[in-house]
Amino acid sequence: MTSERIILTKERFKLTIDRLCYQLMEKHGDFSNSCLIGIQPKGVFMANRIHRRLKEILNVDVLYGKLDVTFYRDDFRTREAPLSPNPTDMEFLVEDKKVILIDDVLYSGRTVRAALTALQHYGRAEKIEMMAMIDRRFNRQLPIGVDYIGMTVDALDKAYVRVEWDEVQGMDQVKLFADKP
Repeated sequence: MTSERIILTKERFKLTIDRLCYQLMEKHGDFSNSCLIGIQPKGVFMANRIHRRLKEILNVDVLYGKLDVTFYRDDFRTREAPLSPNPTDMEFLVEDKKVILIDDVLYSGRTVRAALTALQHYGRAEKIEMMAMIDRRFNRQLPIGVDYIGMTVDALDKAYVRVEWDEVQGMDQVKLFADKP
């Protein structure tokens, strides 16, 4: 039996999203030369929420794209089952823009590395920053850092962190499992 516990409640979840938005606003102002890019699939849930909240606060439509990294991963050929890519929705170039890559959990760093490679097809960004709801800092396999963190979780390798979204699971919260569910 897998044990689980809630490590970020619905109330704190909302406050965390707001805090991350205000941190972005402090650094990017009106976002005139910045864009948000959600990493498919799970990072898009967070990116959607950040994008919507920034639009509410700033009353400005921030440039936003969704990036699939399936075939840029270094392990895509080692999977047992065929992979199903998610759609990439990037109707702009990132040339000379400040990019904020968004994912739900930063774990090994391999997904971010794949996103950096995939992003090159859309131009050379002025700067790329990383945002994650959860940073599992002790499990990094690549030298990837995070600029905007919702919460840092120090967990053993077998532990699993899942960000749950109201739109998908019916509740905004973050759970920690002793083993992968």
